[in-house]
Amino acid sequence: MKNIYLDHSATTPVDPQVIKAMQAYQAEIFGNASSIHSFGQQASKAVGTARSQVANFLHCEPSEIYFTSGATEADNLVIFGAAKPGDQIITSKIEHPAILEACREVARRGVKVTYINVDTRGILKLPELKKSIRPNTKLVSVMYVNNEVGTIQPIAEIGKMLEAVNKSRKNKIYFHTDAVQAANYCDLNVQNLKVDLLSLSGHKIYGPKGIGALFVRKGLMISPIQFGGHQERGVRPGTYNTAGIVGLGKAVELINKKTSRLAGQENKKTKELRDYLIREVKKRIPDVVINGDLKNRAPNNANFSFKGAEGESILLMLDFAGIAVSTGSACSSGSLEPSHVLTAMGISPELAHGSLRITLGKKNTRPEIDRVIKILPGIISKLRKMSPYH
Repeated sequence: MKNIYLDHSATTPVDPQVIKAMQAYQAEIFGNASSIHSFGQQASKAVGTARSQVANFLHCEPSEIYFTSGATEADNLVIFGAAKPGDQIITSKIEHPAILEACREVARRGVKVTYINVDTRGILKLPELKKSIRPNTKLVSVMYVNNEVGTIQPIAEIGKMLEAVNKSRKNKIYFHTDAVQAANYCDLNVQNLKVDLLSLSGHKIYGPKGIGALFVRKGLMISPIQFGGHQERGVRPGTYNTAGIVGLGKAVELINKKTSRLAGQENKKTKELRDYLIREVKKRIPDVVINGDLKNRAPNNANFSFKGAEGESILLMLDFAGIAVSTGSACSSGSLEPSHVLTAMGISPELAHGSLRITLGKKNTRPEIDRVIKILPGIISKLRKMSPYH
């Protein structure tokens, strides 16, 4: 029986149209995009086209797009490049480690970092954010869609609030959002969101791994964290990954609502399958908690906590049955600590350890979800019989 992939928040398969767009730049058009001869200029032209594709997707200028190796680098570039010792960064307690670990490091270097709480749905507490603003506040960084529970944060609302606050300030507060998990499903018009910086990753949107992008609003100065050549106007030096950049450009073109009439239909189908999965799991398995806000949520995300069943054990048993998912617990990365996202939402460590994240993609089908629904109850029952907590 064919294996089922339900871990699209971890990575997505590369779309065939993206592969086709990249192929020529893997072999025939191999020049260094920084070279001035014809080989290099062919590659440079492709980089420019991709830059325009990403800019069109975000509704910004091509000069405001910087290519990186992925969203981790883009996030680090924001945290390390925007704030100096003595400045304050405000972020949330449920950010991706690419933000949280970078914040911990700059804190050791003298930057003040404030972490905002979320409610039980995983929604940022906006009044707390506003109250945390200080004269030395330099940057606010809030992820658009949480990678674990799929909760959508009110980015546009935060952007409007900061815009109003900035009117009475001498030193502007810059606003960044990690939009990695949002790109497939949410409005990424940076003018609507009123963000100054935004991170993207290719492999989360049916593009290649090893490529990402950072939007930096014109007039904002970001200090480089790498040094070498003069690529990306000196902000991000290093030889251009031309094939990856071309793939990222094609991937965002495919999810741009103006160029992909199927996008809305695909999202609707994904949400219907996700809702069906949640209904059936709740119906067939007792003592299950759905983590995160079901209304303000990415349409592909379902995050469950099963009392008396450990998440990593569920994952491994599903994998043995040919179904790939991920755990809501950090155990899968070698840590015994429960998910920082779930504990920030007020979920007990015991329940957090019993969490499972299922994230659908555009190619998943009803028979695949039916297979999960058929197999999962038996796995939970078996694990609960061995558990001292149930």
